[in-house]
Amino acid sequence: MEAKIGHYNWIDLTVTDAESIRDFYKEIIGYSHTDIEMSGYKDYCLNSPSDDKTIAGICHRKSANSNLPPVWLVYFNVNNLNSSIDKVIRLGGKLISEIISYGPSGKYVIIQDPAGAYCALYQN
Repeated sequence: MEAKIGHYNWIDLTVTDAESIRDFYKEIIGYSHTDIEMSGYKDYCLNSPSDDKTIAGICHRKSANSNLPPVWLVYFNVNNLNSSIDKVIRLGGKLISEIISYGPSGKYVIIQDPAGAYCALYQN
């Protein structure tokens, strides 16, 4: 499936106590969850109560996620990640992470815009 440029394709939340926050959203919204094995711990996918499709993630603030703020992070699709990074810097934004590989061809970077909001830019 081809990524639609400009659309978001994922959201996740990175926190120090992923289990309790996972359970918080499960109780409030009715999500179920799927464990995702990491290196020595588990992150979680939240699944919709209406059709059980995975729609979001709850992650531990460890490893590559250790510098992420505890905010819902939206991953926006971009056509050219390097070009987008150059524009972030030129337009007064900040890079919060290095480029992180995801899967066989995907990669992303976490940024902060000039207003202080965070998001991820994702290229597949």
